[in-house]
Amino acid sequence: MQDLAIIWDWLGFAVRWLHVITAIAWIGSSFYFIALDLGLRKAPHLPVGAHGEEWQVHGGGFYHIRKFLVAPEHMPEHLTWFKWESYSTWLSGAALLMIVYWAGGELYLIDAGKAELTLWQGIAISAASLTVGWIVYDLLCKSGLGERPTLLMVLLFVLLVAMGWGYTQIFTGRAMMLHLGAFTATIMTANVFFIIIPNQKIVVADLKAGRTPDSKYGKIAKLRSTHNNYLTLPVVFLMLSNHYPLAFATQYNWIIAALVFLMGVTIRHYFNTRHARKGNPVWTWVATAVLFAAIMWLSTAPLQQQSYEESEARALTPTETVFAEAEGFDEVADIVLGRCSMCHTREPGWDGIHRAPKNVLLETRPEIAAAARQIYIQAGVSHAMPPANISWMEPEERAKIVAWYRAASARLPLRLAAN
Repeated sequence: MQDLAIIWDWLGFAVRWLHVITAIAWIGSSFYFIALDLGLRKAPHLPVGAHGEEWQVHGGGFYHIRKFLVAPEHMPEHLTWFKWESYSTWLSGAALLMIVYWAGGELYLIDAGKAELTLWQGIAISAASLTVGWIVYDLLCKSGLGERPTLLMVLLFVLLVAMGWGYTQIFTGRAMMLHLGAFTATIMTANVFFIIIPNQKIVVADLKAGRTPDSKYGKIAKLRSTHNNYLTLPVVFLMLSNHYPLAFATQYNWIIAALVFLMGVTIRHYFNTRHARKGNPVWTWVATAVLFAAIMWLSTAPLQQQSYEESEARALTPTETVFAEAEGFDEVADIVLGRCSMCHTREPGWDGIHRAPKNVLLETRPEIAAAARQIYIQAGVSHAMPPANISWMEPEERAKIVAWYRAASARLPLRLAAN
């Protein structure tokens, strides 16, 4: 199917759209309830078991909210559960991971210069790491460290940094950042699915049976919810990072990721302290600025990329060979070199561009063949590239790109043609 790549691109866009929408819902509800919880006030007229209350105004009306630290005396007739925001975010994110990094693993996931892995091995490591990460984290929380939350947070940070370093030893920089975000998001959603919601269901079952719920379930859920609160902002950064080579394509990208986790702590600490009415810790913004300055400095490290000579000499993959041998490739290569390579190069010549956009290099024939689908989508069927057509790519040149790609993709299996 000659336009399978277009269908696949729109599928990825649709799933990404869903992922963003569900993430907004999850993050919004998470931030709201943390702020609400920290802002509860004591009052003399509170019912038995109530921990605090809050009056809020929104949308033309007033809301009177009370929190029962363990549970109310009687089970309410109506109870709203906040769980599908988390589940939907993770499921849509997992689908996006499969569409972009598994199906497109030869381009986006595996870095042959770091580890000799087959595509299925890279996918297996990708999937297994998310599962193993949750198991290790859960065991830490269920150990005696659960009673020492500060130490537990430090160990969680060490675990995340170690995973970032490990990912960068085998995956591309983009995949490292994305997988570290997915690793963290898996911990967050698993907290909801395996701990927070089941514990709440135990409390509800006790209420229905007339038993007094054990306060330990609320305490455990509170610990996991707090972890989720401090991990949210770094996850958002990591999910956005694939658009910025200065974040993912440097020698110290895993250290940049580690500093982002610290920034998430300083930013959330400020808002959590303010919501709890415990002061105005402006030092957190100073610390955040220092961390961000360190990140910008680290981003100037050399890109993790092959030299021009190494790229020219490297062997083509079977897919790349098909595109490199297809009719019209010589003409397309000349078009790309003339219209695109001033930016997509190891040393961009366009004023203001310091890194190749998205770290896509188009200087050599192997690089052009490897980026066939991107060239087809960005400069063939759409006019996204060159931006504002600043290098004056002609309609006839775009038509040649389309004809070349479709001729080559017709010789590929459907899965490869989509990617």
